[in-house]
Amino acid sequence: MFSLQTIFGKGDKFYGLLEASAGAARKSAAALSTFLADKGAAGSLDEFRLARQREKELAAEISQALVNTFVTALEREDIEALSSALYKIPKVIEKFAERYSLVGDRLGDVDFVSRARMLEKACEVLEQMVGQLRAMKLEPMKDLNDRLQAIENEADRLILELYRDMYRNESDPVRFLLRKDLFEILEKAIDRCRDAGNVVYAIVLKNS
Repeated sequence: MFSLQTIFGKGDKFYGLLEASAGAARKSAAALSTFLADKGAAGSLDEFRLARQREKELAAEISQALVNTFVTALEREDIEALSSALYKIPKVIEKFAERYSLVGDRLGDVDFVSRARMLEKACEVLEQMVGQLRAMKLEPMKDLNDRLQAIENEADRLILELYRDMYRNESDPVRFLLRKDLFEILEKAIDRCRDAGNVVYAIVLKNS
């Protein structure tokens, strides 16, 4: 016997797809930490391309499912907003990895690893937040969102230190521009995690 939920396609389809999307973002961030620890070893960009491709496929699957599904587990605009926010994370991470692979050998001992690990932590918390959407409990979600905001604040502080060191000590104009470009991309990746977390938190506020 089929329930109305099954007939109209509500189920857990969108939760599962969004969880997979958050997982792809986390894997991309984890790959970046390893990539930087290995000083951008040759041939290691494939992981980023695969993660972004996986995210792209999930975004397309979510879009198609929205067309084919009469009743959704969450409001359609919320699903679309979260899917879009999650998709942007691996895209920015891949961009950073590509740039670093081209110029990393010119940057000397600039420490991007600790900042990349902050990004990885942000993605881990974000993945937990997306996983908690099924429960729609405000207090646990608020705690996770507060953790994500704290990570972002700490990451901003660390990146500010990089900027301060660069402006004070970098005398090579080419290295200055290369470092600045990479700092801004890494900062954008962390901001994308915050944006996705804000979407998740707003969904729970609306539905709790």
